[in-house]
Parts: sequence; structure tokens; C-alpha cells
Amino acid sequence: PAVLTEGFLAAHPDLRWRGEGVRAYEAGNHELAATYFRRAARYADKASQAMLAERYWRGNGVDRDRAMGYVWMDLAGERLYHDFIVMRERYWNEMDEAERASAIARGQTVFAEYGDDVAKPRLETVLRRERRRTTGSRTGYVGNLTIIPNTGPMAGTGMTLSGDQYYAKEYWEPERYWQLQDEIWRAPARGRVEASELQPVRNTPTDGD
Repeated sequence: PAVLTEGFLAAHPDLRWRGEGVRAYEAGNHELAATYFRRAARYADKASQAMLAERYWRGNGVDRDRAMGYVWMDLAGERLYHDFIVMRERYWNEMDEAERASAIARGQTVFAEYGDDVAKPRLETVLRRERRRTTGSRTGYVGNLTIIPNTGPMAGTGMTLSGDQYYAKEYWEPERYWQLQDEIWRAPARGRVEASELQPVRNTPTDGD
């Protein structure tokens, strides 16, 4: 199971680094958390981009920069996921005109490196490469495999996959993987985002999480 876990995380750096970020955040190491969320953000992880936005907005682990906080939340809302759009609009309404102008001027640089146009292909390359390297029997593996972090919203507490789920197409085929992300994030979720800050939530995964 440890080998399979490492293989899964090697193929999903978005989940690996989001999980590391959540653990660092929960341990109170906010500077390290910001570093890990930034790594996950390079692989199109919208949750990590939103967590980075909050770090900048509050000056938590990074220098406080509300304009940059808006930029990151705008990026997190790129796929029009409800919770991130709500937070983005709240940020915009709370900024002054100078902050808004700064956000507009600086946003293109962030989108050029972390936007879906470049970040999705970056992850897809890793998925395809690691899928070819994955070994093991789809029918011979018995028992549960613990994967950390969880694919559910903001969760870093782990999830359990059966052998069959481990090889499920939605975790390995890019188009299916993005569809899975849409299913997880598109609808509003009670408790996932509070007015004060994005909160890590402990989920019990379902077959679709």
C-alpha cells in the first residue's frame, strides 16, 4: 500500500501539495503552508489557489497584500466555482481603488504561470507519465489504500480507495479528472467557505470524491 500511495501522489502533485499545505496550516506553520499551496497551484488546484488568496488577504504566512489576494481568488474562480466567486466578489467590494488598479495590473503575470491554460497541461503531463509507470494488479489488490490528501474540498485528512477505485479513470484520464473536479467544486457547499476565511473541512469521501 505504501508503494501505491507514493505512486498516486507522484501522479497527483495537486493533491500532494494541497495536503501538505493543509497539514502545515493546521500545525500553525503558515509560511510553509503558503509554499505548499503555491506548489499545488502550479498544477491547477483551485482550492490551493483560494487558500493562497486568503494568505495574501490576511498576511498569513506571506506579506499582507490584498491586491494579490484578489488576484489569487480571481484565479481560483477561473472555472466559475460558486464558493470562490463569492469570495472574489467580497474581496473586490472591500478593496479601495488603488488596490483594484494594482490587482488588474499584476494579475496577468500570475495567470500566465498558474492559469488553467498552462497549469492543466502541466498536470496532464504528470498524470500520463505516472499512469504508465503504475504497476500492480487491478484484480489482485485486496484491502484499502489510504491516500493523503483527500480529493474532497479543502481536505488534507486522507481518503481511502479500494483497489478498483485506485485505477478508476476519473483519477487518471485528464478529461475525466477535470470533470471530477467540477463535480466536487461547482455546487455551493455548506460549511466549505465561511465569511471570515476558507476553512479546511473534514469530509467522508464518497465514490465520486
